[in-house]
Amino acid sequence: MSGFSLKDLETIVAERGSSGADDSWTARLFAKGIDKAAQKMGEEAVETVIAAVKGERDAVISESADLLYHWLVVLALSGVSLDEVLAELEARTNRSGVAEKAARNSG
Repeated sequence: MSGFSLKDLETIVAERGSSGADDSWTARLFAKGIDKAAQKMGEEAVETVIAAVKGERDAVISESADLLYHWLVVLALSGVSLDEVLAELEARTNRSGVAEKAARNSG
């Protein structure tokens, strides 16, 4: 298993996004803003679901990588860190998924 992590990718996204480089897809997405980045994330989510439903394992891997990348771009453009999302997930592990969902729906 590689030592590469989502934290590593988050750092790369931040660096490339702020680089302004013409040859960087990340810099281009940052320049186009949250609307375009969110659209791309949505497209990748749909493609991941389609691959999963079709049972296309390799496509699930590829599309999931695209989805995670675009998700991190959306987080960056939204001013949200990966650590904040992980902290939220960690907090949710202290109660059942059913109780957590009920708490979100009642608020």
